Amino acid sequence: MAESYLKGKHILAVDDEEDILETIEDILDESLLDTARDYETASQKIQMQRYDLAILDIMGVNGLKLLEETVQQGIPTVMLTAHAMNPETLMESIRKGAISYLPKETLVDLDELLNALLGAHDRGEPTWKLLFEKLGNYFDERFGPEWKAKDQEFWSEFSRTYQIGKGIQQRLLHDERIRGRGI
Repeated sequence: MAESYLKGKHILAVDDEEDILETIEDILDESLLDTARDYETASQKIQMQRYDLAILDIMGVNGLKLLEETVQQGIPTVMLTAHAMNPETLMESIRKGAISYLPKETLVDLDELLNALLGAHDRGEPTWKLLFEKLGNYFDERFGPEWKAKDQEFWSEFSRTYQIGKGIQQRLLHDERIRGRGI
């Protein structure tokens, strides 16, 4: 069995749907999981606790605003959504520093996806490249075959610099391992 990057991790899951939070709790049973069902509770937890990972819904809990807060705290963050599954929100998640953007339809594979993403993140590998390798066909089917054409400049720059996007730069500014080196 491959190493589990989730085991013992302190994770915050935020969603306004109780059944989604219960499913995440069941799936991530080897992690220490905190949950929140609204923006205010989640924001307080982000300020008061140190998390190894945050999983944020976008709609209903102001997930993109919470993303700004988790990035500021240096918490790797995965966006999980059903209703905000569109190219614009995907790009906004990238710009704001999320390490991934998962459709709720993939919840059944959440532990496998998060384990792969956290492993890549810990090794300094591009998490977005991994996401598009695993779910690229899903995005093509969901958004249409030419979905990147509308924002071609964004996507061609993104493809060249998976790791050096604005969001990554923001995360690096808040990463103690890097800031401590005076970089």
